[in-house]
Amino acid sequence: MYNFGLHVAPFESDAVEGFRLREPANFEAARRACGFIGRSGYAGEPGVRSWGPQVFPRFIEGSGFDTAPSSLSLWADIEALMAFSYDGVHADALKHARNWNVKPSWPSLVLWWVGPHHRPDWAEAVERFEHLADHGPSARAFTFKAAFGPDGMEIEIDRGRVKELAARNALTQGDLLAHVKTLKP
Repeated sequence: MYNFGLHVAPFESDAVEGFRLREPANFEAARRACGFIGRSGYAGEPGVRSWGPQVFPRFIEGSGFDTAPSSLSLWADIEALMAFSYDGVHADALKHARNWNVKPSWPSLVLWWVGPHHRPDWAEAVERFEHLADHGPSARAFTFKAAFGPDGMEIEIDRGRVKELAARNALTQGDLLAHVKTLKP
């Protein structure tokens, strides 16, 4: 999974403080989530190693920013990613995203399948993201709304399994959610 957005102001500004304060909790919630395999870090920052040089999609051009909020991660399946994305700590952040990010004219994220020994890099992620923006969902680059399986066939996401995974995640993320609810929106 790769996602990309543009903040309404520089990362260190008061306007995106709520995002900045939640970022460590979001990364920790992902690490604790069922089905999380790993994520890329960011070059020059301590912690998780970057999966290659970070690049950004063409939508950053003209924004006035050299970097933008984006993430690249591996998940066991779509349901695990959806359970993390739309429940708990990350869902709390999504509620406030319109305060921190410009309204996009591009997709917010792209999903695609990788083989068991393949770790995508930032360049591959951006290529898939732009492919989705240019051509719409396909087995090569898709979204939760138009999902494809590893075999390239369209699939229905198992919403019951998403709920089960979200409930399991809540058991490991309760302390994080309580913390982020005290933060500035």
